[in-house]
This record gives sequence, C-alpha cells and structure tokens, in this order.
Amino acid sequence: MQPSVLVIQHEPGCPPVRFGEWLGAEGCRLDVVRAWEEPLPPLREYDGLLVLGGSMDADDDARCPWLPGVRALIRGAADAGVPTLGICLGHQLAALALGGEVARNPYGRTRGLRQVDWDPEVIFDPLVSTIAGEDRAVHWNQDVVTRLPEGAALLASTLDGAVQAARFAPTVWGVQFHPEADLAVVAGWAEHDRPAAPGENELGDNNLGDDNLGADDIDARLRDIEDAMPELAETWVRLAAAFARHARGRAAARELFGG
Repeated sequence: MQPSVLVIQHEPGCPPVRFGEWLGAEGCRLDVVRAWEEPLPPLREYDGLLVLGGSMDADDDARCPWLPGVRALIRGAADAGVPTLGICLGHQLAALALGGEVARNPYGRTRGLRQVDWDPEVIFDPLVSTIAGEDRAVHWNQDVVTRLPEGAALLASTLDGAVQAARFAPTVWGVQFHPEADLAVVAGWAEHDRPAAPGENELGDNNLGDDNLGADDIDARLRDIEDAMPELAETWVRLAAAFARHARGRAAARELFGG
C-alpha cells in the first residue's frame, strides 16, 4: 500500500521542495495543501503529516486563521499515532499544539548554516537514531521553542540552548532547521531579509544573533549554503527516508487492521 502524506504549506515561498522529492522517491504520495487558500482535510486518510515553515508566528491566528486547524491536526496525529514532522514553523506549531511554548529568540535571528548538536537522547529515538552524526543544517528563523511539552524529548540544541530538534510525542517530531530547502528557496528568504539600509535590524543591537547582517553578509551566508548543498542533501535525504519508513509502517497497519 502506497503511504499518503499530508503536507501543510503556509505560504508560496516555503514549499516542500527537496523533502517532497525525497519522500516521492521513497514511494510516498504527497497531498500538498496550500493552507492560506484551501481548507485543511481530515487526517484519517493519511499515513503521515508534514508541516512546513513560514514567516508568520506560530500563534498568529488573527492574520493566519488556518493555524488553529493545523495545531488541531497535530494534536489529532499525536493521539492517533500518525507519523508527523514539523519543520521550522511546523516545529513551533507542534510545540504549541502539545503544550509547549514558543517566543522570539532572545539572542536574535538565526540565518545560515549551523551545526546540529545532537543530544544523547537520539540514541533511543525511532526516527533519527540511525542518521544523527556530525551534521549541519540551514537555519532561517527568529522564533524558537522556549519550553518543551511535558514528556517531550530534546534531540538537538544550538550552543545558546535553543531547541533544534525534539520528539514532542511518540510519533511527532520537529526540527527548527530546514532540511527541505534548496538554494532557490533560501535565496528568496534572503532577498526578503536584505536590509533596506546599512545596519537596519529588527531586534536592536544584538551581537549574539544575526540581526545586524548587511547585504554582503547575507550574500556570504548564501555562498556558504550553496557550497554545502551536496553535503546537506546527503545528510537530510536520510531524514526523509526515515520518515517515509514510518509512513509505510502506518500504511501497512491501516491496510491490515483498517482505520
């Protein structure tokens, strides 16, 4: 039975790109819902849930009225044991949906390549135990998970303590970074963030984060990401393959037992 994965996309500039391609190569059928213009379907016909990133806040319900429905889908997936992965905003939505907290990173925005500092808990994690290593990933965010839901497991964090990856429930995971993004997508984010004036920033003078990046700095970050693209693909295709295995297991169980 071909596993079906519901993909929630929050805005045009944040598509599933490489992660979608990798899941397709693993035999998954993807149903991509553009949540800002389409209704959210019920979860019962799906074997996996992938919630993508976006520039909005995870609790920006007034501006993005579909967000409560996405959080409800995540809670339903946790209750039903549907494999779920949240990416960046999706990671934050999963944390909120299951009782955690999200806020602006006190150290400022993070843009560019960062080392993924895996926690020893990954040894026991059913999704990432076989793939964690000396990994790097693309970060492009200003919010972080500041408190994990009760019973969640920290899987990776940055040097400043921000959550990079977590298992929020037995079948619900989130990553703050972007394993899915190709260079064209990241370049679009960079163009959006390019300062209108030298030294322009959102959160004030904060040398610990990336709020004071100028245009040349952003271009340098993009060059670093471009150079790392083969490495990033080799690393994160394994995450997609691991997620696809969970979706196939869910599909096999549905075929055998129904539901």
